[in-house]
Amino acid sequence: PGPPHPASKRLQSPSADVREFACASISRLVQQSQTIPGFLQRDAVRRLGPLLLDRSLAVRETATGALRNLSACGGHEVCEDMVKQDVMTPLTALLRECCAGFETNDALSLKGQKNTVEDVANEAVNLLWNLCESSSQALSVFNKAGILDVILQCLERHTHNIKLALSAAHCLHTVTEDNAELLCSMNNAVLGTLESVLRSSQADMAHTLLRTLAAGSVWNLKSSLPTARQAQTLNALMATLSQCLELDAGTLIPQLRQAEVARSATASEAGNMEDHQAAAGNTAVEEMDEEEGVEPRTNGKATKIDKDFSDLLPRGKEELREATALLTAQQTSLEIIVNMCCSDDPSDDEWEEASSSDESEMCPDGLSEGNTSLLSPLCLSAEVHGALINHNIPEKVLKKTQFPSSEAMDVCRHNPTWKMLIKKMHRVQYRALTCLHNMLSTMDAESLGGAAALQAVAQHLSTLVFSPPDIPKEEEFLEAVTGAMRSLLQIIAYMKIPQCMTPQQLMSLSEAATCCDVVSVRVNALAILGITGSTLAQEKRTAETLQMIGNALLQVATKDANLVVCGEALDALFDVFADGDEAERAAENINLLSALKALQPVFKAKIRKEGKGKYSPEQLCVLDNIKVNLRRFIGYLETVVKK
Repeated sequence: PGPPHPASKRLQSPSADVREFACASISRLVQQSQTIPGFLQRDAVRRLGPLLLDRSLAVRETATGALRNLSACGGHEVCEDMVKQDVMTPLTALLRECCAGFETNDALSLKGQKNTVEDVANEAVNLLWNLCESSSQALSVFNKAGILDVILQCLERHTHNIKLALSAAHCLHTVTEDNAELLCSMNNAVLGTLESVLRSSQADMAHTLLRTLAAGSVWNLKSSLPTARQAQTLNALMATLSQCLELDAGTLIPQLRQAEVARSATASEAGNMEDHQAAAGNTAVEEMDEEEGVEPRTNGKATKIDKDFSDLLPRGKEELREATALLTAQQTSLEIIVNMCCSDDPSDDEWEEASSSDESEMCPDGLSEGNTSLLSPLCLSAEVHGALINHNIPEKVLKKTQFPSSEAMDVCRHNPTWKMLIKKMHRVQYRALTCLHNMLSTMDAESLGGAAALQAVAQHLSTLVFSPPDIPKEEEFLEAVTGAMRSLLQIIAYMKIPQCMTPQQLMSLSEAATCCDVVSVRVNALAILGITGSTLAQEKRTAETLQMIGNALLQVATKDANLVVCGEALDALFDVFADGDEAERAAENINLLSALKALQPVFKAKIRKEGKGKYSPEQLCVLDNIKVNLRRFIGYLETVVKK
């Protein structure tokens, strides 16, 4: 370790005020990520650890807050490092002491004491949440140390400390996801606490978010629900999601902003000054929010790496906190539905786990031969399917796929502290589109309203993409919207329903998508062209359009640097030019046979040269399939020419 940082030296001071000030300094410094390696080298975690159990509550709170900031700003590797430096031992002890002290705390907070046990607990639970989200080792400690009871106690305090309960609910939602070890220790008390949260009736947005997170935890724990309570619990869970999606952020956000303006107009000048200073100290919240991102998973599950920092908003920002809670609740509700409607086909999971570490390079789930997941509901049990329909979830999801309301966007644009909500509003739309994609993939057409409803969805998606002056270039939007379009067009083609998007429009979408860095966007666009082309090949007088589609696909198959994308382009060519007079005429006009013959040795050589290092075994298996199909397809085209 290097020499201690001046602030680290002061951590040992006999004066509690000096120790608190030192922790606060570190807390501020680690918000600049370039300072983090230096702190880790100087053993900051081991130096701060003992202060989690300091005699002074104020020191405990600032020390835990400093470690929380370190975990939030440092990312996965820093969290792993913190766990290696044994941060979980003092953190577990602190959480137990906090819960034991809740009763005494109630007496102290009545006397107006500034730092309360619950404030310390809130920082500790947030630190725990960050660590468990990033480190499997932290999760393992969570499972073995029996910290679940502590989190439940924090959750049960929601009637008088919603901030702490929300932190606990976020943490619980994270630790219950794909955690088989924890499922073994589930008991009726856990489910009882979650069900009582689902039954809570407070109408504020913070409670709406709390109920949504509880619903997410219940869904994660579904396999340990007692059979007798399954139907009832599923119904309560769906009702929670339905009520949350019912809320209209477009109306509520302007109302909340007006309420803030009215309140600050009546506040004293001194209050305004405090508010201003608090907002200035809040840049960390906004900067952290800018860092949000999402990692798409191949089997359609949503992976959360967004963080909710609303508990860090300064006092006096109640309306902004409410607006943030509303959008986080809606995003979380949609993510839960995405996971309900995702394919549980084990082959999809293998596809995901074996894939390269670069998420954007992952092979999309529709690439393997004979993949019919878009037409056969794979994992939606009859009960879940019924509950989604009974609560009108598909209709509510479709509403959320619209662009955020211009009024709400204007309100946020014109106010620096509300600006961070713009990204959140867009993210709700993106999640709704992913949700729509998964619903189309796993629910049968009739339960989605039949042919007329599917045509209306096609019209709606067409408006989203083609009504702005230029096709939107935002990657997350393109990824979500092309995924939904691909599923929809596949169903429409299968059911032989006419659809409203013209081949020219789809060509312009494919051109926009081809320039996108995200592999899945390019793959979706090619699949859309393939579906459109194979439908047109069965109609009269379409040769010219088929030529246009064929040329676009050839261009990508020849020039794209990613073999998965080249493979999808070839797959689409096989679909479009598989049979029919129009396809034969178009193939001849674009010299498809000679183009593919020229491409064949290059494609084979690329697989041989780049395959092993850059692509997973499953992706290589699909690419080998395409290589064989390419040879067969060239043979087929040769027989057509000889006719």
